[in-house]
Formats: sequence, C-alpha cells, structure tokens
Amino acid sequence: MIGYREARELVITRVTGLGSVLDTESVPLREALGRVLAHDIVSDRDYPPFDRSIRDGYAVRAGDTHPGAQLKCVGELKAGDTPSVSVSSGTCIQIMTGASLPDGADAVVMIEHTTREGDRVTIDRALKNGQHVVGRGSEQSAGGIVLAAGTRIGFAEIAAAAQVGASHPVVTRKPRVAVLSTGDEVVDFASTPGPFQIRNSNSVSLEAQISLLGGEAVILGKAGDSLDELRAKISAGLEADALILSGGVSMGKYDLVEPVLREFGAEFIFDAVAIRPGKPVVFAICKGKTLETQDKPVFGLPGNPVSTMVTFDLFVQPAIHILSGAEPRPLPFVEAVLTAQLAEKPGLTHFLPARISWLGEMAEVAPIPWQGSGDVVAMAHANCLMVVPAERERIDAGESVRVLMRGFC
Repeated sequence: MIGYREARELVITRVTGLGSVLDTESVPLREALGRVLAHDIVSDRDYPPFDRSIRDGYAVRAGDTHPGAQLKCVGELKAGDTPSVSVSSGTCIQIMTGASLPDGADAVVMIEHTTREGDRVTIDRALKNGQHVVGRGSEQSAGGIVLAAGTRIGFAEIAAAAQVGASHPVVTRKPRVAVLSTGDEVVDFASTPGPFQIRNSNSVSLEAQISLLGGEAVILGKAGDSLDELRAKISAGLEADALILSGGVSMGKYDLVEPVLREFGAEFIFDAVAIRPGKPVVFAICKGKTLETQDKPVFGLPGNPVSTMVTFDLFVQPAIHILSGAEPRPLPFVEAVLTAQLAEKPGLTHFLPARISWLGEMAEVAPIPWQGSGDVVAMAHANCLMVVPAERERIDAGESVRVLMRGFC
C-alpha cells in the first residue's frame, strides 16, 4: 500500500494531466463568492487615484515643520472634497482621513500633535516628506492585475473586484461531481429505515463537502447490490466531470464497484492507502465514451461515514480544486499538545476525531472517544483530525502532534 501523501500527489498529477478545457461564464459580483476567476481582473485606474491623507490633521509642507512651528490654516478638506486652495510656505489646511492632499502639501501632521488658536496652528514635531500620506497609485497602478485568473473569490477578493469596478467577473463553470451511494442496506435519509437498514448520510455529507469547495453535486441516489443497477448508475455518473461512489469498494462478495468500473475501461491508480479510517479507497481514471469525451476521475470511497469524510478531504478535495481551475491547496497541518495518552496499532497513519482548543497562544488537542469509522456522531463532535504517524504505537500526553482542522476546504 502507498501512503496518503503519495496517493494525494497521484490524484493531483493525474487530474492535472487530464487537461480539461473549463467552460466560463460571467456572473454578478455578489454571486461570485467561492467561484474561480477565469480571466484576470485589472485595475481601471490608479489606487488611490490621488495622494490620500491617512490621518485627521493638517496638510503641510514637511520643510515648514519643527517643534514650535506656527502655520496659518487657510482652509479645510474632507473626504470627497475637491481641493480649491493650495498650501504655500507658512500655511496649512485642515484635512480629514481619506481626503485628497492639496497642491503644495507633501505631508500630514496628526491633529493630536498640534494646538490651535483661531487660524494659528502650532506643531510640536518635525515631519518627513510623505508622512501620513498614501501616494497616488501606490496600492495599485492603472492596468495592473488586481486578481489573477485561478484565484478563488473570497470576501477580500470581492472587495478588491468591487473597488476596480469588476461588476461581472468571468469565472469557470462549477465542476459537476456525481455522487452515487451503494448497498441494499442504505435507504434515503428522510425515510424510516427497517431494523437492519441505515439512512444514507453519505450522500448529503458529500454534497456539503462538494458545495464548500465550489462544486455542484449531482446526486444519483443509490445503487443496490446489483451489477445491472450499478452499471446504469455509473454510466450516468460518468456524464459529470467527476464521479464519487460511496461504499462497495472493499473485498466482500457484494463489493461490486471495482469490477463494474473495469467494464468501463477504468485505469486504477490505487485501490488502498495506508490510513485509518479509509484504507480501501479507490482512485481511477475512466476513459471517455467517445474520442471527443474527456476522461473522468472516479473515486470509490469507503461506505462508513467517517471514512467517507476523511478520504474526501485527503483525495477528492484537490481534484475538485483542479477541475475548478484553481491550484490544489496543501493540507494545512497545525501543531498542538496532546492532552491524553494515545495507543494505536502501527503500520497505518491514523486520522482520529479530536477537539483542538487554545489557551492563549498554546494549542491543545484532546482525542474524542469513538467506535470506529461508522461513528458519525463522534465526527460531528470533533473540530479536527489528529494525525498519528504509521510508525508510532504510543504518544504520551504533553507531546506535540499534528492536527488537520476539520472542514479545511
């Protein structure tokens, strides 16, 4: 078996190698959150478009300032005003934060460093040229790239786009990711299960994880333990940009996913990874149905809910980033101090439900008792996954461990 890092790199390499051509669309900026830019956004003018005061005070000539200097105030400027009076030697203009620096001025003295009687302003210190002023174009020059293609749009990116008037950015189409659950024992989550059936929590958790990454989930429902039914559902799933199957990838008599994928010409990249939970995870590339049809990445995730969630974050997440036109993000590990001793069977890297908390700047992590990869309630109580290396059999309280935050996408 391969390790999870190697498996993740294989996903990134093979999905990148598919070289899919991404469709684009123009969307209103307010609807662009989470989307990936297809075209650069450039600045329509210099920012700031004028020399801007960043303090309330007085616009002055720096050469006129020294402790005890007295200047005559000849006007006032607030943000949005058009300067109509210039600063000459021996004068100043009262100015508010955000206002344009008037002609003749090259610095702003903060109001708390002055005293005023009538129109006479006394300054208590010397200033340097450009002090408390942001120069025209120093934040962004006209025609310069503000946001590059491939950027995923968050709230700061929306603000930057709004500032330069990009009201309808061009973004890539959301990748359509088909989700298929398998197994006769699985019933819809909204129905009442029989005594030996389970509700389908995987389809909705996968739909949520796909949506958080900016993808569009295509829910195919459930395929029972039937070759014909599985063939039909997989065929429909391969119409999407990627296909995720939940369950049916282990070694049991009714684990039929891999045999059916082989019928569709799948090239299996890996079918097991040395992790717990999630060891029997499958990644394959299915050939397009015609010469013109793009090859599709296919993921067979274990059916137990925690295994499904963990393997999605480790292996499916970078594929969706790539299919969105973005760079895959690295796994964001943090370090925390373990609060209780851990003992795990060596040979597999364990990703255990846990809770991380901070006492000041120190992070502590506590394992959450769980009953294995079917214990979705334990996962719901966790806010992170604690990583136990494959070579460690025991980790003592007080040791530093790696932590992967839950929902890091």
